[in-house]
Amino acid sequence: MPVVAELDGVRIMLYANEHPPPHFHAWFAEHRAVIDIETLTVTEGFLPVAKRKKVLRWAATRQDALRRAFIQATSQEKVEPIA
Repeated sequence: MPVVAELDGVRIMLYANEHPPPHFHAWFAEHRAVIDIETLTVTEGFLPVAKRKKVLRWAATRQDALRRAFIQATSQEKVEPIA
């Protein structure tokens, strides 16, 4: 599972064995959330409000990179970090 970014302690990850729609996983301490790349909504799980807002702001400016990374991960290709 490639970690593509870390924001204020929140790890942003993509799994190789995933399914559509394109999404990423955000982990912070014991909290886990799945976030849809297209709609930027939490579809599963929970993140504390401040962390969720920070992740969603970050993702809003990187949706194209996240889409590409999702395709790479699910195609078993190397995924580079997203700044």
